[in-house]
Amino acid sequence: MDRPFVLGLDTSNYTTSAARYEPESSTVCHRRKLLPVREGELGLRQSDALFHHIRQLPEVLDSLPLGEARPLAVCASDRPRSLSDSYMPCFLAGKTAGQTAARVCGVPFYATSHQNGHLAAALLSAGRLDLLDKPFLAFHVSGGTFEVLSVSPGPEVFVPQKIAGTLDISAGQLIDRMGQLLGLGFPAGPQVEKLALQGRWGKKVVPTFRGQDCCLSGMENKAGQLLEAGTSPEDLCRFVLEYLAAVLCQMAEDALAGRGELPLVFSGGVMSNSILRETLARRFRCVFATPELSADNAAGVALIGGLLYQRERGDR
Repeated sequence: MDRPFVLGLDTSNYTTSAARYEPESSTVCHRRKLLPVREGELGLRQSDALFHHIRQLPEVLDSLPLGEARPLAVCASDRPRSLSDSYMPCFLAGKTAGQTAARVCGVPFYATSHQNGHLAAALLSAGRLDLLDKPFLAFHVSGGTFEVLSVSPGPEVFVPQKIAGTLDISAGQLIDRMGQLLGLGFPAGPQVEKLALQGRWGKKVVPTFRGQDCCLSGMENKAGQLLEAGTSPEDLCRFVLEYLAAVLCQMAEDALAGRGELPLVFSGGVMSNSILRETLARRFRCVFATPELSADNAAGVALIGGLLYQRERGDR
């Protein structure tokens, strides 16, 4: 474990994570720990998230095999998206720790966005690093984000531009609120998927759009009505996931219209769902992050740090 590596850190609103990326072999090793959320709640206040990241970072780093070698560089996500006004306090934990580690080790520090980390993790885990230098379309579908992006190469490796998104809640929020309705734990994604795989719906679903943007908040009310009317938890979960699948398919078709045969890259924790992946794969040529690297992780952040380090050295 003494091979040259880049250290990556990501402290999102859900997970404390760290990763080591080895540029010579393009391999990654990562560790993460979910932030603690009280039973019945759907997340944390930013001040609480920041506090827990500070407590958990040493534990996560201790679990990551770093060996005796000094890192070549350190990279951390310092904001949700690559926009000038994008900011969340929880990312200060990873950024500050990363800057401190880089200063002590005397190595470069790089910053990127959490969203770019998701995109990089998807390409890395899918074996599609060839897309780093090419334009592609991407979906970032998670607990806090639901966006369709046009992605091109740029100074921070990626330059994502939003094409469409949600006008209210994200897909992850809908799933977690469904889970709360059914008395499931947080995050509810794996439990909702498990129930849905045992359920059936069979009726046509008609998603709600305004232009190319989707609206998901009405589904929360609809789910409550169906549950009161006697719909089983299994069938209800199936209905909600089939609705989300229809939304994703329509948004993919709209994004591809007029843009040729660009690759479709799917990232974010919601995209670990097997029902959504299978539905999309039947209709489109898709690139998926592995389920392990769909959720928040520092693997993509470490990869971006490695690429920026190589660029500075003229290796790429």
